[in-house]
Parts: sequence; structure tokens; C-alpha cells
Amino acid sequence: MINTVNAVRPLCGQSDAALLLRDERTLPSRKAPSYGLGALLFLLSLAGLGCGGSKPTSARANMAPQAVPVAVATAERRDVPYYLTGLGSASAFYTVDVKSRVDGELVEVNFKEGQQVKKGDLLAVIDPRPYQVTLDQAQATLFKDQATLRDAKLNYERYKGLLQDSGAMSQQQVDTQAATVDQLEGTVRNDEATIANAKLQLTYCHITAPVTGRVGLRLVDPGNIVHASDTNPMLVITQLQPIAVIFTLPEDNLPSVSQRMAKGTLSVEAYSRDSQTRLATGTLLTIDNQIDQSTGTGRLKAVFDNKDNALWPNQFVNVRLLLEVRKNSTAIPAAAIQRGPQGTYVFVAKSDNTVDLRPVTVAFIQDNVAVIGSGLSPNEAVVTDGQDKLQAGSHIAVRPSTAPAGKTQAGSAAQSSGATGVSSSAP
Repeated sequence: MINTVNAVRPLCGQSDAALLLRDERTLPSRKAPSYGLGALLFLLSLAGLGCGGSKPTSARANMAPQAVPVAVATAERRDVPYYLTGLGSASAFYTVDVKSRVDGELVEVNFKEGQQVKKGDLLAVIDPRPYQVTLDQAQATLFKDQATLRDAKLNYERYKGLLQDSGAMSQQQVDTQAATVDQLEGTVRNDEATIANAKLQLTYCHITAPVTGRVGLRLVDPGNIVHASDTNPMLVITQLQPIAVIFTLPEDNLPSVSQRMAKGTLSVEAYSRDSQTRLATGTLLTIDNQIDQSTGTGRLKAVFDNKDNALWPNQFVNVRLLLEVRKNSTAIPAAAIQRGPQGTYVFVAKSDNTVDLRPVTVAFIQDNVAVIGSGLSPNEAVVTDGQDKLQAGSHIAVRPSTAPAGKTQAGSAAQSSGATGVSSSAP
């Protein structure tokens, strides 16, 4: 029995195949006692238990907590612009349907489609000859009536002299002649008004641009007869510089916008539909005098110079209204913000490569940047990726940052904000 134990003891840690092979070599060929087999199995089980306590140290290492690879960013203290966003459409300041004010044949078209015209530029000419003839007739009638008036005035002076000198003329005749003079003066004035109207009709034959703007498509061709009563215009002129944008904001934002307007001019930016391209920058003009009850929004109007014609009437745009700039705010990437049953929180990376779960208050989020109201101090590192595998006290391994040297993810997001202007509404 003692020899058997000694034979088994060196076998700890060897493989089962080596153990069986050694058993075949060491056990005697003689028949063992009947109780020896049971004792041998018992000693083998004890030896197995003893060997289990001396497993390789790599198994214990696998039981140790693993470091979670994460990405981190440093909280920054800086000025953060606070925008209000809304959906709007561009609207021309002036849109004029140019129609004829007289009847006649269109003989000239002095504009090209899409041309930029100035106020007073000649656009089209309607045949002026019939109106020139009418003017000449009115001038002839005036000349005749003026001659009659001069004769009546001379007779009146004669009648009045005879009455005063010799009494050869009655007072009634003098009064009648004075009335005749007044009637002829009225006739002359009517002739002058007729001439003025004929000149006005002649002026209407020359159609000029009433405003400065861009000419649209031509809607009538030379040679056609146009009428003052026509429903369709000859052309449409739309003013593009400046241009307005009408957009909406929730009614809860209107009081703060009104207060800021009282203190100074508010800047407005117009972006493309995908909110990636800034089209123009202008100023807020006014707030509408009522709220749409069906949507709970108010309409606002902004003005843009539109020097490069980036905005067109009826174009849909995304609008960003710069309400204020939050000075000395604590900013971190929005990806660091986590939400749970107790509210918002972040994982703060500590110097010993562990993390701490920190509840925070978020003032607002926009441009992928979160502004922290409380719970976090500048220069603290927060986890921005890999939070799903973390809990308070977890060990972390910081992955190399892909941002340029000297710039945190929060800083990169801030620069992106200034370059593109993409924003989201604050909570």
C-alpha cells in the first residue's frame, strides 16, 4: 500500500495517457489483493484532488477583471452659442405681375428671360400710334377753344367799358359775357385734362420695370394684341436682393426671442435642407402678431442680402436663430451623455484607470456638443465610447484618440459647429 501511494504521488500534473502508461509499467504482474483495487482508486481520487489545487496560474489570471477599451475626451470651458432652429421658406420682398394698362399690339420686347433689371428700365413697347393721334386731336381742340376764349375775354372787356363810360351796354349783357368767358375757360381746362390723359396713355405704351429684380419667363410674344383687362401678365419680376425668409418657432421660445430683440439685432442663418450647407446670413426683422393655434408656433421674418442669389422665392430652408452665447460653459461631446432611471450621467475616467459614475445636469445639446449645467468640472476626462460595458469602478484602457494632436473630441465638435452650423434643439 505504501509503495502504491508513492508510485501515484509523482503522477500529479501528468496527462491521463501518461498515467495509464506508467501504471502498466510500475504495477506488478502478480495478482493484487482484492482490497488493493479499491484502495488504489481511493488514492487516485485523492491524488486528483491534490493535483487540482496546483493548476497553472494562467487560469487564475483569466478570473481577474479585464480592462475595458474606451475612448475619452476632456471637458472644456469655453463660450458656446445657443441656437433656436426652425423650418422656413424664402419669400421675395416684391413680386410684380407686369401687365399692360392699354390695349394694343406688342411691338417690342427689350428684355431677356432671367435678366436682372433695374427700376425704370424699358421692358416692352405697345404700338403708340393710336394714342399719339388721340393726343394730337386733343391738342387741336385745345388750340381752338383757347382762341374762342381769347375772343370772349376781349368782348367782355369792351362790354364792361361801354357800361362804365356811356351806359351803352346793359349790366345784363356784361354779366352774360362774363359767364361765357368762364364757360370757355372750363372748356380749355377740360381740353388740357384730355391732353394729359392722352399723354399718360402714350406713356403706358412704354412698359418699364416698377422694381429692381429678376425677370421670369416671357409669357407673351411680340405681335400679340394685349389688353388692359387680360388676366395673365406679360412677365413677372421678383426681387431677390434683399430677400426674406419666414420661419416658425415654438410659442414657448417667442418671449425669450422678443426680449433679445429689444436688446439688439439677432443673427439668423439659413441652411440647406440637409442642414449641411450654410446658404446665407441675415438678421431677424420681426415676429408675427399672432400664434397659430393648430401648431402652437409663431412666425418670424428674417432679412438676407442674398448678394450671391443663394436663396430663391419659395425655397425651403432650415433656419438657425442665434439667441445668445453662453459664456464660460463646460462642454463635452454629446456621445458622453448617458441616460438612466435616475436621469443623465457620465463616466468620469480617473487617474488609476478606473471610472466613476457621475450624475450631471445637461443645459442643452447642439452640434454634437453637450453643455453641462452641474456635476462636472473642466479638464475632467469623460468616456465617449464603450460605456455599454462599464459600471462604477470598472477598469479601463484608453484607446488612442483619432482627433488631431492638442484637440479633444469636444473641441473638434465645436469647430465643426462653427464650420457647418448644424444644430439641434435644446432640451
